[in-house]
Order: sequence, then structure tokens, then C-alpha cells
Amino acid sequence: MGSLSLIKKVQPYFKRYQGILYLDLFCAGLTTLSEIVLPLILRYITNTGMTNLDALTWEKILRLGLVFVVVKTIEVVAGFYMTSIGHIMGAKIETDMRRDVYAHLQGLSYRFYNETKVGVLMSRLTNDLFDITEFAHHCPEEYFIGGLKILVSFIILMGINPLLTLVIYLLIPLMILTASKYNRKMRRAQKEQRVHVGDLNSTIEDSLSGVRVVKSFANEEKELEKFQRENQKFLGIKKTFYRSMAGFNTITKIFDGLMYLVVILLGGYLLIQGDLEAGDLIAYVMYVNTLLLTVRRIVEFTEQFQKGMTGIERFAEIMAEDGEIQDPVHPKAFKNIQGEIIFDKVDFSYNEEEKILDHFNLRVSPGENLAIVGPSGSGKTTICSLIPRFYDVDEGSISIDGINIKDIRLADLRREIGLVQQDVYLFSGTVYENILYGDLEASPEDVIQAAKLAGAHDFIKDLPQGYDTYVGERGVMLSGGQKQRLSIARVFLKDPSILILDEATSALDNKSEQVIQESLKVLSENRTTITIAHRLTTIQEADRILVMTDQGIIEEGNHQELMDLRGEYYRLYTKNGLTGEDLDWLENPSF
Repeated sequence: MGSLSLIKKVQPYFKRYQGILYLDLFCAGLTTLSEIVLPLILRYITNTGMTNLDALTWEKILRLGLVFVVVKTIEVVAGFYMTSIGHIMGAKIETDMRRDVYAHLQGLSYRFYNETKVGVLMSRLTNDLFDITEFAHHCPEEYFIGGLKILVSFIILMGINPLLTLVIYLLIPLMILTASKYNRKMRRAQKEQRVHVGDLNSTIEDSLSGVRVVKSFANEEKELEKFQRENQKFLGIKKTFYRSMAGFNTITKIFDGLMYLVVILLGGYLLIQGDLEAGDLIAYVMYVNTLLLTVRRIVEFTEQFQKGMTGIERFAEIMAEDGEIQDPVHPKAFKNIQGEIIFDKVDFSYNEEEKILDHFNLRVSPGENLAIVGPSGSGKTTICSLIPRFYDVDEGSISIDGINIKDIRLADLRREIGLVQQDVYLFSGTVYENILYGDLEASPEDVIQAAKLAGAHDFIKDLPQGYDTYVGERGVMLSGGQKQRLSIARVFLKDPSILILDEATSALDNKSEQVIQESLKVLSENRTTITIAHRLTTIQEADRILVMTDQGIIEEGNHQELMDLRGEYYRLYTKNGLTGEDLDWLENPSF
């Protein structure tokens, strides 16, 4: 995207603080006064002293000194405002943009997160937007001050000697054209650098998050090699950027020298010819110095400018990501849920090559306890992900109580669905805060009651700070069974109409599983419940069991009906070679 297009992307954010921005630019204009006035004062003193020394009185010099003091005081006060309030304005713009990016990310679908590294997103929320603070403050200032100095200096110098002024100013566009090639290279390298920061973050996050696995396999050296590859690639990108910046600086320094050379040669010639006075030559040297300082400031700002533009470009890219799952324009009321779920000729695929569901039909009755079993890849988890609209179907429809779920507000739909998964995610916080996440408006009494129903209250009381115990990042301070009970307490607090249990106990030991199965049994009462399970002993009491393969539903019935059928369910149940009397003994041990 071009710089102008990118600036238009952030224009609405500047508009919110346009009062501060205009005052900041006004102060920027005031700070140029002393640099513009000083050469004029020295020119007057020099020319008057050389042509009519008697006219140069001490009183005039004092007045000129007083003028300079006033101008310098204005510059200092205006500079203080620019440095403080101007930077705060930039920080506010960055904060607003980060809020909008985060809100936008919350609305993106599972599909987006499947395809995007978390480290990349973290980089966009932090590093990319950090640079926008400096950009938002300095970009308007630097270009406004630079443009003002160039324009005012041009007007003043044209009044002194048009020929010398035109020759000097003709060098400025030549310098810009010559340096623009390096400027474009810097922009490309800066974007590559920003992209790779995200990749580097992902590598670090992946390695540190899995540090226990790394250590258990003694693969620290392997992880270091992976990190070093990404680190060296990052170094290569930075080298490209700094070489381009060196070329850019070299070009500007060459033109610096050319400007001074013009003043020395042409100015000296005009002085000899009598077309230029000594004070005029001093003024030219000072104004050229001012112009060169201005150009140098812009050059120094170029790196920050490129970082800011890259940050804005990456901001625009993430904001352009389409939220695949959208709320309906005219949502239907979704209250007093009975829990009937109907899949009608549903097609779904995660990519265009492989269909997971093909004309899939299913009806779950209100309050029914339905279990789904089958090999990995048969679509069990997909079904459970489609009901709360984590993904949208490709064809067909899913309805709850006769209402197409696409016609229901996402918040209303998901509020009525409770999900307990194998991989429990606990937030870095206290036990109380993690349970409260199920209903942020709940009272402390409600939280404790939910914990009791989930069988978690007793172990919570034994923790060092009880409900105020810090659980660690992702709940690392707790056991698997404890984390699962907290996740169940969270769903109890939510009190949904529909319950989805996705391998909720498969990662637990037998003792923990028995405790949690009791909690799940209580939780599923009077709710439509869909259970995905590998351990078939956990679903024997289900009202109906579906056996799925990549061909769809191949068997259905309750546990006894499917065992009598002696088909795929029977094979799965007896795959350890236990049949007949052995199975009876396992289900009804004599001791």
C-alpha cells in the first residue's frame, strides 16, 4: 500500500485528537522562530557594522537581543508542549488502535486462528503499534516544521539574492529523487523485519510453552538450533535495512557538501562582484545550515517513519481480515430453550480438498443424552464445533428449537451452550476468577455452589489460599483432575441449556475420571447433552449412541442394542479381546 493510502487508514484516529494535533503543529511552527530570526539579526548587525558603524548603537543591539530572548522563550515553552502533550497524543492513538485490533481479533473465526501463529498476532498487538506512537507524534511535526523552514527560508533568501537561492534550492528535489530508491528499499526491509519478528515470537513461544517436552526429550540443543536459524534470518533482514539506510544517509551528505560548495563558490563570486554583502553571505550560510539540519532531522526520522508506516500497514492488513462468523442483521429471539438440535444435509470441510461431513443429518431430542464414538477424523469434534458456530457449514443448516443458528446472535447462542473439553484452559489468575468466568455477574455464593456441584469445593478449601489461590499460567499449579473440575464448575455456573462434552475425561486417571463422571452426570441432568468419548465405559448410560466413521453414521442405539448388534461398536468395546463372561465380570465385579 502507498504511504498516502496508509495515512488515510489512520486519519480517523488523528481526527479524535485534532484539537491537540492543531495546537501541537502551532507550537511546532513557533519553535522554528528562533532559527529563522537569528540569521536575520546577525545579517542586520554585520551589514550595518560594515556599512555604517555609527548607526549600530548599543541600544539597537539590546533591542535585538531582547527580541531573540522573547523568541527563544516562546520556542522553549512550545517545545515543552510538543514533547509532553504531543507524545501523549501519540500514545492515545496507539491505545485506540490496539483496542480496535484486539476487538477485531475477538470476532475472527477458529479458521483464522488455525492458520495464524499466536506469536505473529502478539507482535502485531505490541511491537507494530509501539512504533505508531512515535510516528503519530513526529510525522506531522517533522514534515510541518521541515516544510515551514524550507518555505520561509526560500522567501527570505529570494529577497536577498534570487540566483544563489534558486541554485541551492534546485539541489533539494535532486537529493529527494536520488534518495527515494534507498527509501523504498528501507520500507521493504522494514516490513520483512516486522513479519519476521512475529515468526521469531512464535518460535520462542512454541519452545518455551513446551519446555517440559523439550527437557523430557533432552532436545535443548535442537531448540537452540531452530531459534538460531530464525535469529540469523532476522539479522540478515536488519543488515539489508541498515545498508539501505547507509546509502540514504550517504546521498544526503553528498548533497550537503554540494550546497555548501555552491555557497562558497557562487556566494564568493557574487561578493566579489558586489552583488552580495558580507552579512548576506553569513545569512546564507546560516540558512543553508538550517536547511541541512532540517533535512538531517527528516533523514533521522526516516527510520521511525518507515517503522510507523510498516506498523500502520500491518494494522490495516489485520483489520482487513474478514470475520467469517458474523451476527445476523435481524437476529431472532432465542429464549426458553428446549434443546432440540437438527443437522439438515450439512456439508463441511476445513479445506476444499477433504469433506468432513457430507449431507449429514442428525436430530437430537430435547433433553436427550447423546454420545458419539468413532475413529479420529470421522467428524465427531466437528459436529460439536459447528453447533456454537465456531465454524459455519458449507451447505445445509443447523437449527436449535427450529431456529437456524445463523439467525441467532452469537452471544445468545453461545450463552446457551456449555462446553467441557479434554484440553482445559485456565486463565492466569485465582481459582475464584476462573470459575467466575462462566458468569461474570454471579455472586460469591453462586461460585461456591457451582464448585460444590462440580465436586471441586473440597480440594479448593485445602489449597493455600482457598478460592484466592493463584492457579499459575494455564493452571500449571493444579493437577489434571483439579483443572477439569474447575472447568466443570465454570459450566455449572453458566447453567446452559445444551451441554457438549468433548473427550472430557480421556486424559485423566481412573480415580479422577470416576469423580468427574459423577459431576458430569449431575451437570447433564435436564439438559440436551452431546458426549464425545473414546472410553466407551463412560457412555453406557447414554440415551443414544452414534458410531461414526468417515462414511458418516453407521450404527446407532443404546449400549445394549449396539452390543447385541455385534457390529463396529461391539468391536470397539471388545478390542482388548474381552468378551462374554469377561465383559460381564468387568461391568459387575464380584468383589
